[in-house]
Amino acid sequence: MGLTAKQIKHSLDALAGQEKRFAIALEQAGYPEPRIRERGYTTLLRTIVGQQVSVAAASSMWNKLAAKLGEDCAPEKLLAEDFDSLRACGLSRQKQGYARSLAELVVSGALPLDALPEDDEEAIAYLTKVKGIGRWSAEIYLLFAEGRADIWPAGDLAVQEGVKRILLLEERPTEKPTREIAESWRPHRGAAAIFTWHYYATGFEAI
Repeated sequence: MGLTAKQIKHSLDALAGQEKRFAIALEQAGYPEPRIRERGYTTLLRTIVGQQVSVAAASSMWNKLAAKLGEDCAPEKLLAEDFDSLRACGLSRQKQGYARSLAELVVSGALPLDALPEDDEEAIAYLTKVKGIGRWSAEIYLLFAEGRADIWPAGDLAVQEGVKRILLLEERPTEKPTREIAESWRPHRGAAAIFTWHYYATGFEAI
């Protein structure tokens, strides 16, 4: 599971103590709600299904898949379906390739989702073996499903915009400077990421 409300509060209080702008932003926007997803194959499959489509389209595809394969869309059942069957659920040829890659790795035991490496970078490398799972998707999984406390998805545009607003930067930083800015926030970067999304969603500008 992801970071709990208690863990998030502890980390954000620590960041507010070392970074004045965090303290101001936290006073404005308050603490964010936890973002928790189920650990395992199903969450990664949902990530693939939802890529580059609207929330409504992703929900529709998932509901069709679940109706055909069962609520967890078991990898064995997915692999047993043919192209046209999965296409009828809304999965393009590319998404089917990604979904099958994930299912095959899980069934073969090559992707041990119940025993990912403790080192975050090694865990990201494991997850990105799956076609369609890039660094951002792997980081989101580790943060929301595994509760890794120091994950920092610096390539996320909302994280970048949140950093800009919180720190009163003139321009939204790109991925590299966003990653560099947060080095001093270790080991609380996971909570910082959740807060940047929260702050961005509120529409606040730090004062």
